[in-house]
Amino acid sequence: MQFIDRIEIEVEGGKGGDGMVAFRREKYVPAGGPAGGDGGRGGSVYLVATERLQTLLDFKYSHRFKAEDGKRGGPNNCTGSSGSDRYLEVPCGTVAYDLETGEVVADLVEPQQTVCIAEGGRGGNGNRHYLSNRNRAPEYAQEGRPGRIRQLRLELKLLAEVGIIGLPNAGKSTLISVLSAARPKIADYPFTTLIPNLGVVRKPTGDGTVFADIPGLIEGAHEGLGLGHEFLRHIERTRVLLHLIDGTAEDPIADYHVIREELLAYGRGLEERPQIIALNKLDAIDRTEEELEEIARSLQPESPYPIFRVSAVAKTGLDELLRCVWQVLEDREPELV
Repeated sequence: MQFIDRIEIEVEGGKGGDGMVAFRREKYVPAGGPAGGDGGRGGSVYLVATERLQTLLDFKYSHRFKAEDGKRGGPNNCTGSSGSDRYLEVPCGTVAYDLETGEVVADLVEPQQTVCIAEGGRGGNGNRHYLSNRNRAPEYAQEGRPGRIRQLRLELKLLAEVGIIGLPNAGKSTLISVLSAARPKIADYPFTTLIPNLGVVRKPTGDGTVFADIPGLIEGAHEGLGLGHEFLRHIERTRVLLHLIDGTAEDPIADYHVIREELLAYGRGLEERPQIIALNKLDAIDRTEEELEEIARSLQPESPYPIFRVSAVAKTGLDELLRCVWQVLEDREPELV
């Protein structure tokens, strides 16, 4: 399945039906008055959030969506039928922006949340509305109003409580595969992960928490370098950031600051999000205990939580790490271990 998380579309509400010019034609009524019905209202276009979809792939090959036009008014004061509304299903977490103004038109988070994004036009008045003392037989009816046309950009921001961030090859995909049932592509070269991966991690209580593995950020990601510019938006909704650092790297502290600076440059409050730091690849680290302690001391001012040492491959240190994550999500002060 292709992962499409940004698309531009055009939506148009249906045109209102025209009003009708008609007169009563009844036996024994020699001078029947105006009896033209009103046009029906045009249908509107709605976005509906659904858990059934995970990407915006449905919009890749079809970019224009129009609701049904209202029907023309009929004789004998009959109002035309309204046009059918058009409902477009999108994944939960989709934000719709107006391309002209940049304003947020809809932010759909909850399943079945529905927002009107293009209103249908009002139906025109039939000639019965224009009867007056001066004009007893009006031969004018109003045309239906056009529906609203909008150019929109749809962006998907994944709904995950925990975002796993770090440089390429920090072990993010391995970690989420160990903690959950997610099976991302894993290899020993940079940018193995080309799309965000979601995994549900079970709490001790049995509840599930969604973790998101964000593709490798690099220096300059906020300016479009690497893959980070495309996927930084997916951690905007997270409550906790799990910053994974490759413990075998030449300078783990510098690696941390590269990602930290990208969060600052991107903005949107990411730098203020609670951040748990973990040194990964403990099983392959060729450093003395004193060197590891020095790295932890240097990183400690960056986080109010312990600096964890873990190995996603060997599955060591993960219980303590998850215990801290659960406590932070519950807004409790983590117990130092």
